[in-house]
Amino acid sequence: MNEATTLVAAARRASAHAHAPYSRFAVGAALLLRDGSIVTGANVENASYGLSLCAETVAVATASAAGRLREIVAIGVIGGAMDADGNATGTTPVSPCGRCRQVLNEAAQMAGVDLPVHCGAAEGDAIRTYRLSELLPDAFGPADLGIG
Repeated sequence: MNEATTLVAAARRASAHAHAPYSRFAVGAALLLRDGSIVTGANVENASYGLSLCAETVAVATASAAGRLREIVAIGVIGGAMDADGNATGTTPVSPCGRCRQVLNEAAQMAGVDLPVHCGAAEGDAIRTYRLSELLPDAFGPADLGIG
């Protein structure tokens, strides 16, 4: 399996743990770290909506909590409407929301990489790959504050 396929598959597995009773839209994310290990996350919704956590931010926070924020080298993400069993469905690749793009930019700038972002569909083989700089051009981040 190549990087994109591996990360999208890990993101699909992670999406099975989504807590999305309000939107009924499950998202999974998988971060590739420099040593080849993978850290995953799933979205966690909250009744107050604004306190919900996206899968990508859960994964980034998990990597950061392990002291590995600067080791992120790629991400895979999938999402789709949940079926009756709670599984993500759909054949259209999804990409990170704007907030997640900004969170990913923080980690990418700290790691000194332009992250490949592998956007997969919940079902099927469709994967679109972008560089984070394509998804968030002219991003503001640590470098703008003299932090690197």
